[in-house]
Amino acid sequence: MTETTLNIGTVGIIGGTGTLGSAIVRALLARKVVSPDRLWLANRSGEAGPFSDIPGINVTRRAQDLAETCDVIVLSVPPASIPELDLTAPDALILSVMAGVSLKTLTGCTGAPRAVRAMSSPAAARHLAYSPWIASATVTEKDRARVTAIFGACGTTDEIADESQIDIFTAMTGPVPGFVALYAQAMTDYAANRGVSPDIADRAVRQLFLGAGLMMSDGPMTPADHVAEMIDYAGTTAAGLEAMLATDLFDSIAEGLDAAVARTLSIAPET
Repeated sequence: MTETTLNIGTVGIIGGTGTLGSAIVRALLARKVVSPDRLWLANRSGEAGPFSDIPGINVTRRAQDLAETCDVIVLSVPPASIPELDLTAPDALILSVMAGVSLKTLTGCTGAPRAVRAMSSPAAARHLAYSPWIASATVTEKDRARVTAIFGACGTTDEIADESQIDIFTAMTGPVPGFVALYAQAMTDYAANRGVSPDIADRAVRQLFLGAGLMMSDGPMTPADHVAEMIDYAGTTAAGLEAMLATDLFDSIAEGLDAAVARTLSIAPET
């Protein structure tokens, strides 16, 4: 991915020293989407935290300071903090990565008609996040270019048309490594329970998932294509896949994702 040449203006991140906020900050600085002197961080401590060694970054305790200085304000705080958010920014582009907080709530609590609801993940620090987003009706094409630049620095991004799908992606792609780690744990435990050294089992499965992720990311084949190819080959993997497909594995995964989506729908307070 190349560094951006778009001037996106001054960016403020409320919660910019938290887990997700700091991952986004690292991505923006690494890709030179924004320079340190045009970056504001707002948090309760008023300290730069993990970015204290980077000169030029502006830090404040007051969210409202960002409304007075920033063109884009990213909200990266727990959804429960919404009622305490002291921010009135009618002229800024508001970009939220808070789970479960609707566009209606975003525009209502910030006074900003131009709002974007998105989801990302801490993988942004490695430029590996998937960040889908949806915009309010008043968001401009220039705003869209800004959002694309910000989330493009974090990894891969798409604008989507249905706000309810953000809840699905929040459950599915936000918790990195999350569900993938659970499957990796199952495979590691399988090997360890059959006498393989736990350290070796762990190393083998980590490498397996690294290789599989890169192959699925870089090539034209979908995950379903890879499964079909392995089954058609009719080797040892085919035997395992066919046994798994004969179980209720897909239903169990769907139930888990449904539970995560349901939690997303209830995590934000009523405003």
